[in-house]
Amino acid sequence: MYGSSVAEAPVIREPLHAPVAHLIRGGVVEGIHYGSVVVLGADGAVQLQLGDIEAAFYPRSALKPVQAVAMLRAGLTLDGELLSLAAASHSGEERHLAGTRRILELAQVTEEDLRNVPDLPYDPVVRDTWVREGRPPSRLAQNCSGKHAAMLYTCKLNGWPLEDYLDPAHPLQQAIAEIVEDLTGQRVARVTVDGCGAPLFSVSLHGLARAAARIVTAPAGTPEARVADAMREHAEMASGSGRDVAALMRAVPGLLAKDGFEGVQVAALPDGRTVAVKISDGANRARVPVAAAALARAGVDPAALAEFDGEPLLGGGKPVGSVRPVRALDPLPSSRLGSTGGDSHTQTYA
Repeated sequence: MYGSSVAEAPVIREPLHAPVAHLIRGGVVEGIHYGSVVVLGADGAVQLQLGDIEAAFYPRSALKPVQAVAMLRAGLTLDGELLSLAAASHSGEERHLAGTRRILELAQVTEEDLRNVPDLPYDPVVRDTWVREGRPPSRLAQNCSGKHAAMLYTCKLNGWPLEDYLDPAHPLQQAIAEIVEDLTGQRVARVTVDGCGAPLFSVSLHGLARAAARIVTAPAGTPEARVADAMREHAEMASGSGRDVAALMRAVPGLLAKDGFEGVQVAALPDGRTVAVKISDGANRARVPVAAAALARAGVDPAALAEFDGEPLLGGGKPVGSVRPVRALDPLPSSRLGSTGGDSHTQTYA
């Protein structure tokens, strides 16, 4: 379905984002979230695009499934919940800390060998408990610790140095960069440092969607299929209890979904239909409703996505509005599913 040729790197420019969601209060547009959206069909063709899907951007943690594939190709031997944790932006729950310790034990290294930044747990409830107990920030609690532990394990299995595993010139990071280009189908535009300290590769939103589609449609037993299976079967290990990305995978059978900081979301169905979203202002309140609308546009039953309409906008403690995706993301009538383009007529609000 997808070729193996690698195109030139996406252009680094100010993205030409477009309105993707409106903040409605009492029937009036109070705010507009700009961003970009791409919907791919099962054949890999672009079925819908809003904004700028070809400009270079940073997928942030939405790229973790690709990084996990790269580590498996380099010899990592994890599967199941530990492989899901290797691709996780976890909440810092005890299951995540215990799983990361298990990976470190398999690698015969310790928490001191991790090079991610110390942090408190990502989940607010877990974090508040952590603070009440007087526990300081730790590398284990930081939401990328599973990925970092898996990176150390991959290095240990290959006899690569451990102390500089985050250096972009390290064999591990070179191997990851190669797979990022392979799965996205394009050269990396730029390499910087992610929040956790790991190298972060800039591709396009279209490239991110292509990578997710290739992961979910790969033959059984391949590194790509192993990552997809692990994340779908252990969705809470890849995120956390109560996280929207885990709920999304539970709601849509076979869906692989991964979020990333600064308003990034990618989600791919088993047949290769894929959506990728970037909210320009990084707002989570728009990320989920827009991604759900894009999935409905891709053909997912809107009823299965009803819980992802977004949190209501409150006035005096009562719902008075909501975040609504733009009309171009409305589901197509069944007779038009698979066609391209979207409506651009004026949207009104009752």
